Amino acid sequence: MTRITPKPGIMEIDLYVSGESKLAGHDDVLKLSSNENPLGCSPLAARAFAEAAGHLHRYPSTDHAELRRAIADVHDLDADRIICGVGSDEILQFVTYAYAGQGDEIITTEHGFSMYPILAHMVGAVPVTVAEKDRRIDVDAILAAVTGRTRVVFIANPANPTGTMLSSDELQRLASGLPARVVLVHDGAYTEFAAGFDGGKSLVDQYPNVVMTRTFSKIHGLGGLRIGWGYAQREVIDVLNRLRQPFNLSNAQIAAASAAIRDIAFTEHCATLNAQLRDRLRNSLIQMGIACDESFANFVLARFADADEAAAADAALRAEGILVRRVTGYGFPAALRITVGDEDGVSRVLDCLGRFMQDRRSQ
Repeated sequence: MTRITPKPGIMEIDLYVSGESKLAGHDDVLKLSSNENPLGCSPLAARAFAEAAGHLHRYPSTDHAELRRAIADVHDLDADRIICGVGSDEILQFVTYAYAGQGDEIITTEHGFSMYPILAHMVGAVPVTVAEKDRRIDVDAILAAVTGRTRVVFIANPANPTGTMLSSDELQRLASGLPARVVLVHDGAYTEFAAGFDGGKSLVDQYPNVVMTRTFSKIHGLGGLRIGWGYAQREVIDVLNRLRQPFNLSNAQIAAASAAIRDIAFTEHCATLNAQLRDRLRNSLIQMGIACDESFANFVLARFADADEAAAADAALRAEGILVRRVTGYGFPAALRITVGDEDGVSRVLDCLGRFMQDRRSQ
């Protein structure tokens, strides 16, 4: 009997595994596995969300005008060139569906976000993974990998899980070096943690084939609501809007996100605190003998002597109710990605790992 079969590429997709949130035997888990804001969301966003509960019977706007205007006002953008989605992941999906298909190639990098190959397989495209250099995106490797079948290039900048980022000159060289038919997607989920960085805005204004994406899940603390946005030239946004479902964001999402992005004081406070605690975490890890690159995000990548030591460190943290992220699937079997928590959270991690490393040295 003939059976239904999915399109080519679908069964090549490995299911995404999110960071753990529960740990047996611990009621008060310190979750540092998903790069969430330890301060939560803006009180103004929480209030807007609560007030939206009185209007749940109403359909939301189809154009997200309120949210697009808030984003445009805060980031000095053209509201007509903004598209909003269910997390920035949905924007990445729109780009993939719009510009790549069966047999095309999508370039990703060695330690890039695990969703990129999934998106390629989703449309039957071939993910082409290029090497990084010292845990940083290698512009030359990307440009050398471009062929006549290349349709999209995905980069996360700052990158996850490394926390490293490209300089403005390197970004400019990448954008200028790509053929005009290739879409460069600059995934800037961690932009707000990189002081003075525009998240790709200048590239979008200069190149018609560049799309920048952002999220409300990280610094704005709205991961539970799944809201993201993208910015590109009008011609591209018109294409992407043809793929977007008209009611993809609810009234509550729109209200909370609009309030969150307008609370500039809260955002700046979160960024400042993160920078201070990130430096403390990284410098202390280095002093313990744990390698750690400079991070421009809200996490650090702690690199141990080998995979066994990383597993043992993870076990030590879990024994004290602390969850971090194993990143073997990202090509780092000897590393742990650790979200920057609040003051107490950072102290707990450092105390635990300090004892762990001391015990290792005494063995």
